[in-house]
Amino acid sequence: MDETLLRSLTPSVLTVLVRRGADFAAAEDAVQDALIEAVRVWPADPPRDPKGWLVTVAWRRFLDATRADASRRRREDLADEEPVPGPAPGRDDTLQLYFLCAHPSLTPSSAVALTLRAVGGLTTRQIAQAYLVPEATMAQRISRAKRTLGGRRFDRPGDVATVLRVLYLVFNEGYSGDVDLAAEAIRLTRQVAALVDHPEVAGLLALMMLHHARRPARTAPDGSLVPLAEQDRSRWNSAAIAEGVAILQAALARDRLGEFQAQAAIAALHADAPTAEETDWVQIVEWYDELALLTDNPVVRLNRAVAVGEADGPRAGLAQLAALDGSLPRYTAVAAYLHERAGDRATAARLYAEAAHRASGIAERDHLTRQAARLNTLRGG
Repeated sequence: MDETLLRSLTPSVLTVLVRRGADFAAAEDAVQDALIEAVRVWPADPPRDPKGWLVTVAWRRFLDATRADASRRRREDLADEEPVPGPAPGRDDTLQLYFLCAHPSLTPSSAVALTLRAVGGLTTRQIAQAYLVPEATMAQRISRAKRTLGGRRFDRPGDVATVLRVLYLVFNEGYSGDVDLAAEAIRLTRQVAALVDHPEVAGLLALMMLHHARRPARTAPDGSLVPLAEQDRSRWNSAAIAEGVAILQAALARDRLGEFQAQAAIAALHADAPTAEETDWVQIVEWYDELALLTDNPVVRLNRAVAVGEADGPRAGLAQLAALDGSLPRYTAVAAYLHERAGDRATAARLYAEAAHRASGIAERDHLTRQAARLNTLRGG
């Protein structure tokens, strides 16, 4: 059974049902039933037209369900439209499905969950495992999202920017359970890139490729975090870096700069440096300046303070940091790093300990705790 094929067909089958008039929630349930039936039947009797087979079975499941509910009389006319089994329509409405799953009426977490279920073809259990929540909790989240979208049709153009933000949220979840969400986000973004000719779509794909290329070096064998400057760069995926840089260069050549292209340019400069010491921090600061103009995001300015600290010295970085809100995520950790670079180990140790207390993840907390302990040991010695 080719699970990748099933997952790749899921969005197009779902969009066919919605185009024919099925409510999103009912259509999604019918498609899931068809996928289960495919897992049962295909190993012994694989279809010549997998998409056509799924469309036919899903549509029949939808009709069976609608005949049985209280709306039977209103929906019975749909029965007359049941297609004769055969090749599925060639039209690809996958992008419209992305738009629907990233609808602004949904919360970010609901949009991500629904995208993984409806477009990614993941089961509720897989999504729950990836987000480390009970399956029942995730099922409720997905059900609420589908109810929110009840009755909506593909009658308006969607917002590509919203779709990209949802995909970036998926990517940043990384890996947990048996689903690699970073790899899944890259797969889904490739789909969007094939449907939308826009440099920001390419920029997001390049950004994902460049970040994902460093993944093998991000953790030590014991699972602890390895900072960028200390990573073994020979473990970076050079093929993924080359692809990401090529995608980025083609996007930048169109002279329509956007947030994801600027972030990808920063990632490319890190990837291009043979060693941490050879990183072109001056150019990275310039890209952060561009990014700040595009987003006016305080987190961007926080990261820019780190880059200024590397390019112009830690005191310059601390001066940039002083102008920012101390409640920003990672602010205290950045302050600790810059104070250490400036030679103030006592302040740095105290700030690392404080940052560890505020850390949201276990790996980050442990890393910051080790940094504080290391500096306290040096001071004691």
